[in-house]
Amino acid sequence: MTKLYQKLIKSCPSETEIKKGLKKISSTLPAVPDKHLLMSILNMIDLTSLNTTDNKSHILHFTGKVNSFSGRYSNIPNIAAICVYPNFVSVVKEKLTAKNIKIAAVAGAFPSSQTFRSIKVAECKMSVEAGADEIDIVIPVGAFLGNDFALVADEISEIKAAIGQKHLKVIVESGLLGDYEQIFKASMIAMDAGADFIKTSTGKTPVSATPEAAFVMCRAISDFYKETGIRVGFKAAGGIVNPADAIYYYQIVNHSLGEAWLNNTLFRIGASRLANNILSEISGCRVEHF
Repeated sequence: MTKLYQKLIKSCPSETEIKKGLKKISSTLPAVPDKHLLMSILNMIDLTSLNTTDNKSHILHFTGKVNSFSGRYSNIPNIAAICVYPNFVSVVKEKLTAKNIKIAAVAGAFPSSQTFRSIKVAECKMSVEAGADEIDIVIPVGAFLGNDFALVADEISEIKAAIGQKHLKVIVESGLLGDYEQIFKASMIAMDAGADFIKTSTGKTPVSATPEAAFVMCRAISDFYKETGIRVGFKAAGGIVNPADAIYYYQIVNHSLGEAWLNNTLFRIGASRLANNILSEISGCRVEHF
């Protein structure tokens, strides 16, 4: 670990501070969601299809819905990215015509991160070669819990080097890490190793994103930025379905990091059902576009 990591790891917020901060943020949440805010959040969604049953036909249809969105909702900004398994990146690349939509791939033996490192690196590199703009990987959680932090950092650095200028989102799988200090530590390791984003969860574990984990991770991002001047993005993912929950995460980012992070360059929400629920809230009737 670098001296920077050793310095910053000591600043993890206490449980009391986390609870106090979240209570303050909760008090600012609107009783009725603002439509313009919901539109902004829609534009921060990584729309995901990460099912065992996914096939080419499904992904083509999925991408077609994103393509047709602006034609149906010309006054509402589209989503930020389409997120799929690596083998479907080329399918999305060929079909996608909507402007300013990124292609994200989960790679590196997602969601377990349990295979040979060379395979993880190759899969990430192949995803970029197929057309991915962004790569979402999971830290080797077992190695992290075994205190092999150097292995975790080295793997992230190697994958980042393999994908070059493409954005690397590193999932710390916060629901498996046990306590806030571990979440903070994993976040710092990921950023110090070159992550462009840190992300809560895969959505494939019993506990996914939580406001507490988001608060801790955003504090880590804030401390890292103050020390380095590097803005690392934050992505909340897993179990975020309702517009009210999405607004809560938005306000955590606003409170912890400020307006500079309130855009889809630095803040994302990974979701599938959330997009339709936000559209329904904006429209005032049930919408199933996505």
